[in-house]
Amino acid sequence: MDGAKGLRKGAFTLMSLNVANCDRCGKVYIKNIHGMCPNCIKEIEGQYERCIKYLRENRACNINELSEAVEVPVKQIVKFIREGRISIKNHENMSYECEVCGEPIRENTMCESCRSRLAKEASNLQEDERRKQRLEEDKNRVSFNIKDRLQNRIK
Repeated sequence: MDGAKGLRKGAFTLMSLNVANCDRCGKVYIKNIHGMCPNCIKEIEGQYERCIKYLRENRACNINELSEAVEVPVKQIVKFIREGRISIKNHENMSYECEVCGEPIRENTMCESCRSRLAKEASNLQEDERRKQRLEEDKNRVSFNIKDRLQNRIK
């Protein structure tokens, strides 16, 4: 009987590991690579198909016009672009906002200006850390020498 309980308990534990709440709607679903329930996956795929169809027919549209026409949030369209599902190479008017400053961009998540500024800040931070480390080493070295001198006087 204990063995049967253990099996049932183990089976329950396994089953509980295979379900999760949908990131989008919150419903319980069997885990998959999308992190969403089948209904939300289907809805996202429908949004994608509407975007592609509209872009084929309206090459000169911008991202806001696309969003309004197909009733898909700009955020979702940007996600399609970043995932590589929607190409904007042949759509000159298509761009999305830099996540830092809001400037229009056509690739990556940040504009060149923000990337440069971030790289410079990271470099400055590393240099500050190196300076702190050198100062700490110098401080330890000086205090070590003073200790040695004091010990030599006592002897």
